[in-house]
Amino acid sequence: LCSEIDFTLAGLETLARVFDPPASPRSPAREQGLLTSDPDLELLLNKISTVNYLLSSLEKKVLKSLQETVSRHNLALPSVAAAPPPAAKPLAVQSFEVKVGKSQRAALTVDVESGTVAITKRGSGSPEETIPQDKILQLIKYQSLQSKVRLVYDREPQKSLSRDFIFPSARKREAFCQLLQLMKIQHSNLDEPDLISVYVGTWNMGSTPPPRSLASWLTSRGLGRTQDETTACIPHDIYVIGTQENSLGDREWVEFLRASLKTLMAIDYRVVALQCLWSIKIVVLVKPEHERRISHVHTSSVKTGIANTLGNKGAVGVSFLFNGTSFGFVNCHLASGSEKTHRRNQNYSDILRSLVLGDKRLSAFDLTLRFTHLFWFGDLNYRLDMDVQDILAHITKKEFEALLAVDQLNLEREKNKVFLRFCEGPISFPPTYRYERGSRDSYMWQKFKPTGMRINVPSWCDRILWKSHPETHVVCNSYGCTDDIVTSDHSPVFATFEVGVTSQFVPKKAPGSGPEPLACIEWESIEVIVKTTSRSKCYIEFHSYCLEEAQRSGENTSQSCDIPGFLKLGWSAKHLPVLNPILPDLEYLGDQHLLLSIKGVESCESYGECCIAMRSMIGSMAQQFETFLFHRGEETGSMRGWMKVRVPKDRHSTRERLYEWISFEEEDAEPVADVPTCPRPPLQRLRSRPRSLPEPAAGYTNPAYFIFEGVP
Repeated sequence: LCSEIDFTLAGLETLARVFDPPASPRSPAREQGLLTSDPDLELLLNKISTVNYLLSSLEKKVLKSLQETVSRHNLALPSVAAAPPPAAKPLAVQSFEVKVGKSQRAALTVDVESGTVAITKRGSGSPEETIPQDKILQLIKYQSLQSKVRLVYDREPQKSLSRDFIFPSARKREAFCQLLQLMKIQHSNLDEPDLISVYVGTWNMGSTPPPRSLASWLTSRGLGRTQDETTACIPHDIYVIGTQENSLGDREWVEFLRASLKTLMAIDYRVVALQCLWSIKIVVLVKPEHERRISHVHTSSVKTGIANTLGNKGAVGVSFLFNGTSFGFVNCHLASGSEKTHRRNQNYSDILRSLVLGDKRLSAFDLTLRFTHLFWFGDLNYRLDMDVQDILAHITKKEFEALLAVDQLNLEREKNKVFLRFCEGPISFPPTYRYERGSRDSYMWQKFKPTGMRINVPSWCDRILWKSHPETHVVCNSYGCTDDIVTSDHSPVFATFEVGVTSQFVPKKAPGSGPEPLACIEWESIEVIVKTTSRSKCYIEFHSYCLEEAQRSGENTSQSCDIPGFLKLGWSAKHLPVLNPILPDLEYLGDQHLLLSIKGVESCESYGECCIAMRSMIGSMAQQFETFLFHRGEETGSMRGWMKVRVPKDRHSTRERLYEWISFEEEDAEPVADVPTCPRPPLQRLRSRPRSLPEPAAGYTNPAYFIFEGVP
């Protein structure tokens, strides 16, 4: 004990001399009254007293020095957050200049609080028409002219009117639509929300403290597809913040984020989860009113550093249910270096296979299929395969398309090596790495190391991608980076999403005394082709939240392996189970999905998994579906079949969702080339079976891509 105290004391005395050179490091003599007859014990007590004194003294001196440094360099000090401002005022009334018809000008005034939209012609002192929100029937966005919108509303009983408006830009149109969406939500009087907004941010902080303000990052302002100033300060329902090389303490970082959001939004966000792996962190914050809607929270982490034992590289993840919708979020930091593309691909694969998230009953399924919505982001570290001077020239001219064509992540996704069937918003902002710290004017592409100079070409290292179940609602409203946060050599990246969610469904019809009519899921046939050399018999396992338990089919009734490396399997209706959902309501079943897994009879090992949306399958006639099979991040085959979901006639009632009143419409005009559009995941292919037509011919074309014959 004495030797340990001596060692600690020597270190504290050195620190004391650093922070206060003139002062003597030793403490004042201990007061009398605690004397003991044992001189060794007396000496030990004196040393402990000195350690206590030095610790107390150093704490004050270090805090004072840190505060002076913060003040001098305009950095953030999470542990001494300023008191929050008073509550924010209600959302201000917003006005948009629009063109009506060929040349007429007007103003659209949106008052979210009162729930009205006013149309005022130019030069007129009073509104021509004021439309209450409950009279607005539909909002139609034109895709060919992305600054144009059509407003459909009730003007008289049994009569609706539609008017077209052209905004100065697509960004202004989106701001108008978002405000109307918010107005509908605030005045809908729904017990549970249909639609929520999700903010996702990623930032490699470069092992330096953040600036005092993160306002531009948390309000999606800067470069790229950013939030309009009229909607930037509308608070999101969920904030998910991923950081890498974050040197702050876990608690300090969380409290700093909460304080930042409280300053901006006047909302005291609640912490859903925090998961850390060394300096990789993910924080999930939610509005207080949604806290009770969050359940089944899980966290996990995976190390992918040297020999997969170090946590300097790797991933952290969080999953949870928001009412009836499952969410997954993964923040990762992959291997660095232009030449390490294969290593990054392997990092992704290791993370995909090792993260333990979501419902344990779905642990055998590919991670990307376990959630209604999965968001994956972080410092992915993929680089640009181009000479640095050519890259700089393209950046200066804002010729991002030429750079995106040589982006390693895009190239690897095209080869189906990583992020299969994921989506990413259009990139219209400059590469986010490697900047000179303290400025965004130039890239510091030369890095001097003991082994020599290393070239770090400017690249889009920091990315946000997502993957959702088919026939769900998710829209990316912004994707960009800040241009005023300069403490790191990376710029923070943000993306915001409008996401449809489902409630914990409660049947509208009270159970009666007699037996309840059942809904049923019936299969006519299923055909599968899998990439395998095995010739084992297989069965299909069926999972869904709408089923009491997992079900399985019989063994496949047909099998062929005409093409080397591929196995074709078939099941007839006789060997496929009729599935009975726990609730027979149309509104409930329209939001459900089925997860299917193809497994070997002998090994019970999965050859591939897929997801089928039930919404388009509901009806009295069988519908055909086709979808890809995945296993451990790879595409392993494809499945097609005929099925239907029969719902009792007295359970057909449903309602329009808030996000369904906004629709899209094409016009006979060429698309606007310079307006980015958000890619959407392909829906499962469907077609009704005409009763008079024969079965489609069995066989496949282009088996390397698992495409079926007879499917358009």
